[in-house]
Amino acid sequence: MTNQKKRGNVREAAVDILLKIEKNQAYSNLLINDTIKKMTVPAIDVPLLTELVYGTVQYQKRLDFYLQAFSKKPLVKLDKWVLVLLRMTVYQLVFLDRIPDHAAINEAVEIAKSRGHKGISGMVNGLLRSMLRGDLPDYHLIEDEVERMAVETSHPEWLLKRWIEQYGKDKARQIATANLATPVQSVRVNKVRISKQEVIALLKEDGLEIEESELIPESLRIKRGSVVKTSAFKQGLVTIQDEGSMLVAKILAPNPTERVLDACAAPGGKSTHLAELMNDTGDIISVDIHAHKVKLIEQQKDRLQLKAIQGMVSDARELKESFPNEQFDKILVDAPCSGLGVIQRKPDLKWSKQSADVNRLAMIQDEILEKVWPLLKKNGRLVYSTCTIDQEENEDVVESFVKRHHDAEFDDTFSERLPELIRDHKEPLTGMVRLFPGEFGTDGFFISSLIKK
Repeated sequence: MTNQKKRGNVREAAVDILLKIEKNQAYSNLLINDTIKKMTVPAIDVPLLTELVYGTVQYQKRLDFYLQAFSKKPLVKLDKWVLVLLRMTVYQLVFLDRIPDHAAINEAVEIAKSRGHKGISGMVNGLLRSMLRGDLPDYHLIEDEVERMAVETSHPEWLLKRWIEQYGKDKARQIATANLATPVQSVRVNKVRISKQEVIALLKEDGLEIEESELIPESLRIKRGSVVKTSAFKQGLVTIQDEGSMLVAKILAPNPTERVLDACAAPGGKSTHLAELMNDTGDIISVDIHAHKVKLIEQQKDRLQLKAIQGMVSDARELKESFPNEQFDKILVDAPCSGLGVIQRKPDLKWSKQSADVNRLAMIQDEILEKVWPLLKKNGRLVYSTCTIDQEENEDVVESFVKRHHDAEFDDTFSERLPELIRDHKEPLTGMVRLFPGEFGTDGFFISSLIKK
């Protein structure tokens, strides 16, 4: 009885989260974390909750393809909560082996009874059981190639068309397929306070299975276990961060005692990495437009016991009002972007973003670069990065900027600071690198380095 109640709770919670994502375009990772913190589900059910939410959102288009074949109504005419309940249940039936089909269906019917009238629970029951008795439709038979790829990889067609136009069909398929894989979990060792070998010992004591990274010397990859519950995390000895994100600070390569601007800094992962690379000396001005996000930077700084960072609330486009020209030795512009390189971790992004968002963000990225450039000293370095793989937000922005500014040039020492593994396997680009999801175990990232003449 107790187990049945817990299982019912976790599916109810998953439906609530999925409904919020569907209605409000809320972020799945934040909603799951919020639900876990509020203890609305037992701790033992947290992995199942995460699986149900991420899996349902990740495979949404494929699930709808299956559902539509058995639904008497167009899916858009179903109540939103009914649609997400059906998607979540079909995800269990098709993709999860460890949950018995009858259990998944029975619990879907119970949720339908508790939220709707008898007719709806009957419809849910009938649709799911007829799906069990019948054969799923075969997406391989879809004639249009892009539509077929969209259903197979569960991505919106506009996004696939964009990637096909920019990188070709094969690469677009590789990107979309990689986005369905489980992302690599990694942590950065706070080498100001502890050695990597000491952290490895601490994490193993707490039961984690880990391995050293081939890309970033201060990174460890987590093969099994939860880092946030370890003593190393609680003591501020490690930071959870993707290795593509770690690479940004490595490319900026700040020296101790330098003055560095992190123009779009929240939640502070790159700022704290910069401080660690500078042995917590010098000045790092970490700016974000939102006050509550600057608090996150301060919290990270305190947790890691770093002193070199100074948080500041400001629009990066208005910093010239606060600082005279040529104030900073180095500047990092980790620009606001569509996030289309981190779909592995945030699958809701592929459903919530549109091409108009990319166009709008590219304009903001361009404005930020334009406004912070005067603050950089001569011979100083500016690194521009995003967690998207869209060329309009990346190559187009920096190439256009360099063309417009006679005192800007691509950094010809850039490749020297790339990890050997990437240098040996990537086609060389002048002063920039793009990382696709799945290539090196990182998120999709773009990093470019400019020098002021």
